[in-house]
Amino acid sequence: MPAGGRHNDLRNSLADKLQALPERPGVYLMKDRLGRILYVGKAKNLRKRVSSYFMPSRAFSSTPKIRALIELISDFELLEVNSEPEALLLEGRLIKQYKPKYNTDFIDDKRFPLVRVDLGEVLPRFRITRLRKDDRSRYFGPYPHSGPLRRTLSQLRQKFGVLLGDATPQRLEDGRWQLYDDVRAEIYGHENVVTPEDYRGRVEQACTFLEGKSREWLEGLRSEMAKAAAKHEFERAAELRDAVFALETTIERTRKFERHHPVVVTDEAAMAEIAGALGLRHPPRTMECFDISHISGTFVVASMVRFEDGRPDKKEYRRFRIQSFIGNDDFRAMEEVVGRRYSRLAGEGKAMPELVVIDGGRGQIGAALKAFVALGLEPPALVGLAKKHETIIFPDERAPLNLPPSSPGLRLLQRLRDEAHRFANTYNADLRSKKIRESVLDDFPGLGEVRRGALMARFGDIDRLRAAGVEQIREVDGFGDVLARELHAYLHP
Repeated sequence: MPAGGRHNDLRNSLADKLQALPERPGVYLMKDRLGRILYVGKAKNLRKRVSSYFMPSRAFSSTPKIRALIELISDFELLEVNSEPEALLLEGRLIKQYKPKYNTDFIDDKRFPLVRVDLGEVLPRFRITRLRKDDRSRYFGPYPHSGPLRRTLSQLRQKFGVLLGDATPQRLEDGRWQLYDDVRAEIYGHENVVTPEDYRGRVEQACTFLEGKSREWLEGLRSEMAKAAAKHEFERAAELRDAVFALETTIERTRKFERHHPVVVTDEAAMAEIAGALGLRHPPRTMECFDISHISGTFVVASMVRFEDGRPDKKEYRRFRIQSFIGNDDFRAMEEVVGRRYSRLAGEGKAMPELVVIDGGRGQIGAALKAFVALGLEPPALVGLAKKHETIIFPDERAPLNLPPSSPGLRLLQRLRDEAHRFANTYNADLRSKKIRESVLDDFPGLGEVRRGALMARFGDIDRLRAAGVEQIREVDGFGDVLARELHAYLHP
């Protein structure tokens, strides 16, 4: 169905709500068919702003991202306020509370400049980038203005003797590095020939300085935002608020990075510390971790990730859909997926990992142990990692263990757990997105559960169905020539 037709139908179904829209300032929350908040916006006049989303011309004239948002809207909620400044403040609080996908995407799309420090390099450099990656680099920013940022990096190079993105250091025969071809004024007072260890000390000092500079910029942005709001420059205030959100997020990520990613300590040392803390005979070179993910008991999935020698072994990652029951029971889900994983390893004659980590506390680790008992298998070393206080839980009578926050062993376990959590959430999100895409079939007349099931069995997902021709659709049970042509036309408005 064309976008305009779809939104005409949606407008008809929400006719009473649209008719009753107040001409007052406030905040609106756009929701999808599952009731999830997609976008939070403010309005000086709620009637004009919210009604505009359901006008056919809006769907055709907007950017692709806004059109995608409009296609997903099935309902909305209003919160009236007394003034536009109140709407601005309330909008900000709700974005922080719900973190709606499209608010985050729009802020990210502004591509404020960041500083990236790749700690995987022998000599980490400070580079400006506009794209954040999910890697082991440290990021600072984003910053609203590139000019002051470049001046700050020049100051870093002079103050701490670090390398920027344009440097070409040379490795010497004795293993040391010459940072520049000659002793430049920028590193005056610093040795030009250094060991990687000495240079990393400079990097840590520069990162500490840059983090302080980020907080200084953050206060400046907050002050500028308040002044814009006081002058009733609300669009400017909203832009500055987005920059504040982005910078606050990065500062929080930096704190997490410092907790989870040591700069100097090796994975070998971290594994040795884990062995000592858990009473293992050898450092655990193979570790597997399980996590359960669901949304209020729906789309229940699980992940298993594997680390070899402290690094992700992604070809061995596994993901699971829960098969033995329907509903919300993390313990039963954990028992099922642990049982499935290790019954398969045992059946194939493959070695068990040297350490199994369960994301959760006493209940989750008890469920994992129960799976091994049911299979008649001797479990490998098994622990739980409870998020609240990062407490290590044992399956036996040993007391729970808390390693120091700076412990390399704890940081490696956290990295393993966080990777399992990310992988599970990604799978959960993929399933939800697939469900939303397939919901387009809900509005096609004459398509019951049997025919719909036959379509999905034949094509797998809505994207392959869209790519199919009339002849291919006609081959599905229950579809004749007329219905196949109508469905093809419906999917290609």
